[in-house]
Amino acid sequence: MIPGRRETQGAGNGFDYILLGAVIMLSSLGLVMVMSASGIMAEKVFGDKYALFWKQGLFMALGFGILLTTMRANMEFFYRRTYFWILLAAALLLLTVFSPLGNKAGGASRWLRLGPVSVQPLEAAKIALVFYLAYFFANKQEKVRTFSVGFLPPIMMTGMLCMLLLLQPDFGGAVFLAALLFLMCLVGGTRIIFLGSAVMLAVVSGILLVVNSPYRFRRIFSFLDPFKDAQNTGYQLVQSLYGLGSGGWFGLGLGEGRQKLFFLPEAHNDFIMSVVGEELGFIGISLVVILLGVVLWRVMVISVRQEGMRDRITAFGMGAILIIGGLLNMGVVFGAIPPKGVPMPFLSYGGSHLVAGFFCAGVLLNLSRKVRT
Repeated sequence: MIPGRRETQGAGNGFDYILLGAVIMLSSLGLVMVMSASGIMAEKVFGDKYALFWKQGLFMALGFGILLTTMRANMEFFYRRTYFWILLAAALLLLTVFSPLGNKAGGASRWLRLGPVSVQPLEAAKIALVFYLAYFFANKQEKVRTFSVGFLPPIMMTGMLCMLLLLQPDFGGAVFLAALLFLMCLVGGTRIIFLGSAVMLAVVSGILLVVNSPYRFRRIFSFLDPFKDAQNTGYQLVQSLYGLGSGGWFGLGLGEGRQKLFFLPEAHNDFIMSVVGEELGFIGISLVVILLGVVLWRVMVISVRQEGMRDRITAFGMGAILIIGGLLNMGVVFGAIPPKGVPMPFLSYGGSHLVAGFFCAGVLLNLSRKVRT
């Protein structure tokens, strides 16, 4: 390798255009699938079958604008405000639970109503946690393998955010942050014995939360055998599996799916992958998996080739947000894990997670300019 030479991944200015292309393809496919999955419902509710399609297009344009801004920004702007982002995320979570701005639906208050716009603070919490953990592990490397200094602070910070999520309640969001913490601790150099102990404690706590909540208890058991109560607790998963099964190799055709005709709840949102499987078949599912695989590949390349520890861990964390979201969503849709209400990155309908996903991609593209060869 030539000293001082940068990797120019697909362009003279050093941006990773392979990653950018994968993100554009995923979000474009998502826009098409939202149009297909939401048309019937949108026409009934809003009187316009393209209502959610236009809104998703607006979210996509906003998100892409944020991506373009972030990929050219000075990363020090974000790094210098690490604790501000954590405090902002905590404040938003508190407002969601304890203020009139909280929008309660389905027994949980997970959204902030800000005029005509609803915001999900969980997405801000994910990004804030990545910035904090990257800062912590980059500045505490000499003590990262100790318990009191190297392990306890990130556990306490993540635990605080998880507690605020459980107050909503959002058990799935807390699980997401715990998984993010675990992966970033592995990269940051935390001792395995500490991580193992924390995982055991988290598993025991999760079991207690499930056992003490009849709602969570029913959801867990409906996941284990959804067809046992196919008209009640297992209904959504059963309809998802019907959609996936009817798609075959090549699908029924775009717009020809039947499960979105008020059979499958949240067809345009958390369960959009079921619509992809039904209308585009195994080929469509495989395309999404391949594109996520490309994102994972580029995340690893960008992360490993960073010279600075903070840049390296930040890149890994932003990528982990996207990949964890994709794996959890597909796990739920395919019946591999209990329902958690996790949207599919870049595909599911919704502004908060879409804009957050574009921001994560923007940070990765920004850091891709720094890769060493």
